[in-house]
Amino acid sequence: MKIFGPDSEELRRIAGEVRNVVAGMEGAADVQMDQVIGTPQLRITIDRAAVARYGLNVDDVQEVVSTAVGGSTAGQILEGVRRFDILLRYPEDRRDTEEAIRRIILQTPAGPLVSLDQVTKIDSIVGPRQITREDSQRFITVQANVRGRDIGSFVADGEQQISEKVELPPGYLINWGGQFELQQEANQRLAIVVPVTLGLIMLLLFINFGSLKSAGLIMLNIPLALVGGILGLLMTGQNLSVPASVGFIALFGIALENGMVLVTYLNRLVEEGVDVDEASIQGACLRVRPVLMTAATTALGLIPLLYATGAGSEVQKPLATVVVGGLVTSTILTLLVIPALYKWFAPGREGSGN
Repeated sequence: MKIFGPDSEELRRIAGEVRNVVAGMEGAADVQMDQVIGTPQLRITIDRAAVARYGLNVDDVQEVVSTAVGGSTAGQILEGVRRFDILLRYPEDRRDTEEAIRRIILQTPAGPLVSLDQVTKIDSIVGPRQITREDSQRFITVQANVRGRDIGSFVADGEQQISEKVELPPGYLINWGGQFELQQEANQRLAIVVPVTLGLIMLLLFINFGSLKSAGLIMLNIPLALVGGILGLLMTGQNLSVPASVGFIALFGIALENGMVLVTYLNRLVEEGVDVDEASIQGACLRVRPVLMTAATTALGLIPLLYATGAGSEVQKPLATVVVGGLVTSTILTLLVIPALYKWFAPGREGSGN
């Protein structure tokens, strides 16, 4: 969660309240906020009246402090074809303590020398460790891992509780990022990619079979495969995630391949003069082995991913679960449902009826 706002102290207060709310939510783990304070600093405030009294200006003071403490480039040394910058600054013992910095010398236009503490006010403070910005706005981050529930419901619950328990002043807002943001972006892309892909597949099937009915019959494998993929996620207690969505895309391809194997054989039997009902029964029986071999080899190859426990298992397991679960139902239903429906989708039956 990124909390945006103009004031660092107010951001820390809001982040602390958000952290407390999130820590009490179901599924929240390792809740923490950015550590933004705790760095000792020297704050040098230029006394403009004193600077003017000595005939100096603000740039003169800033340039001397920058060169003495941080260093500045005074030129370059050439050594063959290589160039090396000449860095000019005070020795470490003249710039490593507050007292040493106070004694930094400035030369006035009139000639007298003055120390830095005569024209500035130097304070020791504990300042911010870091200041993070995005789109020119300051923000502070509250992080949490989600365990035992899906990210979508966690974020929805978090938004509700934060809106009820945390008061945001005008000009402050909270954005949810991290894995949730990536998931939302991926879902938006999939919402475009999946329909386009299915449309292209339908077009290719129509071109190949020359029949809209045959193409539609093969596309019926998709809902049959969806059933198994969803049941697999439910039985294993997993949530619908981006890897699971990618698994569904892979599953659609395998299921459509099985449908093509069966429908192609059924069409060939009908073209050879076999009765539609007889072709449905005969084709389903004779195509059992090819369909089962396709599904079995794919499922066996994914079994190691189902039991993965190491790094990356959070991506591998949902994908494999969807594909294996979908293959089980898709294979069984393909051999039962498609032959049963084939008589209404058989080529050459557009104008006939029983």
